[in-house]
Amino acid sequence: MPCYAPSFCPYLVTPPSTSVHRGSRHRRPTKRNVTIHYPKMSLNNNDNTSNPNPSSLLTSLTKLLWGQSLPPGLLVSTARATWNATWRLMMSQLAPSDPSGGYARPASKFRLPQKNISSPTSLHLYVALPCPWAHRTLIVRALKGLEDAVPVSVASPGQDGSWEFKQANGPGLSPGLDKANRCRTLREVYGMRKGGYDGRATVPMLWDKDSKEVLCNESYDIIEFFNSGLNGLAHNSGLDLSPSELKGKIEEWYSVIYPNVNNGVYRCGFAQTQEAYDRAVNELFGTLDKLEDHLTSSRYLCGEKLTLVDICLFTTLIRFDVAYNVLFKCTKKKLCEYPNLHAYMRDIYQMPKVAETCNFSEIMDGYYKILFPLNPGSIRPIMPSTSEHEILCRPHGRESLSAALPVFVK
Repeated sequence: MPCYAPSFCPYLVTPPSTSVHRGSRHRRPTKRNVTIHYPKMSLNNNDNTSNPNPSSLLTSLTKLLWGQSLPPGLLVSTARATWNATWRLMMSQLAPSDPSGGYARPASKFRLPQKNISSPTSLHLYVALPCPWAHRTLIVRALKGLEDAVPVSVASPGQDGSWEFKQANGPGLSPGLDKANRCRTLREVYGMRKGGYDGRATVPMLWDKDSKEVLCNESYDIIEFFNSGLNGLAHNSGLDLSPSELKGKIEEWYSVIYPNVNNGVYRCGFAQTQEAYDRAVNELFGTLDKLEDHLTSSRYLCGEKLTLVDICLFTTLIRFDVAYNVLFKCTKKKLCEYPNLHAYMRDIYQMPKVAETCNFSEIMDGYYKILFPLNPGSIRPIMPSTSEHEILCRPHGRESLSAALPVFVK
């Protein structure tokens, strides 16, 4: 590769002067002193180089190379190609793709129906607050009154993208230590199971403390189990979020919202080709338009009763304007531009115990400060005003669409 000199040379050399002797064909150089001016290099205005920092060093280097002008075209092209290759490598680990460049979510390895639970009192739930899939389990756990029966440990995202445990930094539902196993990372917890584990350590995860086994890491299996499998321990056993007469509708709606909305926002954000993004974003907003029309005359997706499929939709909607609209490039509309959907979201947010499961600071940090391939600068934008607690608590007016109200225990 050829080496291109910068647009200016910092080393100014005064060449030897020459004089012509009359009557001679030859030029004899006159002896002169050669003065070489070396630039004064300093890392900061105080000329103190004892503790240089990378930012000052980079600034000095760029000024030395090309002053106030833009970097040479070759450097820009090289940087672009290098970043693109690095981005694709990181994305292949963060978000596996299919041949078209579309996001292909890995299947959950541990499914609940195949497990025998030794004792309902030995359960422990692992979650992380940025995760919409884990958020499902926290809401159903709260609505059913299972806080005492199923203790929870809240992990936080580490700089390498893994889930880790740290000292609690706030009251209520916030990241803290591993209460069940005293592990430092969720990967260590997974590794404690018989036979070990070398796959992805994901949340939510339901753990059996007695058998030291991962019972389930599929969110929908867990919320179904919390809804009907622990009624003997639930303080609100009368609440049924999946009544038999609505199971067909629940499955029908879930087959629509899971690929196009729940996973659809990730298909937009993790798309690795323009074609994959275009396909995902069109399916996402086509489905949101369909939901907006449906909710004009129906309080919840399946009618007058809140169901599991509403919880699954809610955890994506509550993150839409604060994260997906910006970071995942779901920019055609904000959720607040859908009157029915936004009111529907506020309706669920205002149900007892639901708001306490929504930690917007953790949600925004988990997306903007951790997903490095999507936001290399880790700069977190300000939260939209339409997602502030005071706005979400405004009257939603959806009571008129339903004669039957869900039964909750405060």
